[in-house]
Amino acid sequence: MAEITTTVLCVVAFVVALLVIFLANAIRIVNEYQRLVVFRLGRCIGAKGPGLIILIPVIDRAVRVDLREQVREIPHQTAITKDNAGIAIDFIWYFKVLDPTESVLQVGNFEAAAQGIATTTLRAVIGGILLDEALSQREQINQILRTKLDEVTERWGVKVTTVEIREITPPRDVQDAMNRQMSAERLRRAVVTESTGTREAAINVAEGEKQAAILKAEGSKQAAILEAEGQKQAQVLKAEGFSVALEKIFAAAKIVDQKTMTLQYFETLKNLGQGAATKFIFPMEFTSMIENFIKGKEK
Repeated sequence: MAEITTTVLCVVAFVVALLVIFLANAIRIVNEYQRLVVFRLGRCIGAKGPGLIILIPVIDRAVRVDLREQVREIPHQTAITKDNAGIAIDFIWYFKVLDPTESVLQVGNFEAAAQGIATTTLRAVIGGILLDEALSQREQINQILRTKLDEVTERWGVKVTTVEIREITPPRDVQDAMNRQMSAERLRRAVVTESTGTREAAINVAEGEKQAAILKAEGSKQAAILEAEGQKQAQVLKAEGFSVALEKIFAAAKIVDQKTMTLQYFETLKNLGQGAATKFIFPMEFTSMIENFIKGKEK
């Protein structure tokens, strides 16, 4: 009886062990960002997941594929430019599996294959451009690499999303020449900036002097105008005064007779006699005036 019980227990234990092994090989839990490409007796039956997946042990074989965007680094690669300059380049590339079935069926290891294509494409691209272009046109090189890689990996169900060159290391002599060129360029910019500042300062000074001269000329003009206006008014007033004086003289002359004029001449002669002159010139009219004066006295 004890032997039967032991045998039954062994059988039960064996069955339980088989069941555990079966469940361990049959049950798969697939995350949201993963898929299982299932092969049944060597034939692909498609991608399964996400969630709980039941496989048939021994008959089914599953390959897990990650659908998240991945990034891989391409280490330093030596390439020769069009002008025969050797440079070292390293870059990174981002990819994403769009079709998990194709990524398993079409290529054995698409990452290694893509890396080989990336290095070959990089050398081809760098070999077609000059050193200066390789150093200054990284964005264009990135775009070319991404396009060419994507053309190849598309048939594998993989999308290359981004290619970024991280570092380009030119030869030592080229680096020294670039440093000297940068120093010369900085010196040139400093000289240009200084000359531009001097020119702008001179322009500002000239503009200030111009404005000052214009203001001075305007002031002189206004002063001349005001002075001319004052002189004009003074001349007008002087002429008006002279006119009034002449009118008064003319009015007084109307009532002055010949004797009065003769007396004025005598007064003038008296003033002349008080001077230092020894010679006097008399007008011819003076004799006739004296005669008229004498005749008036005789009467």
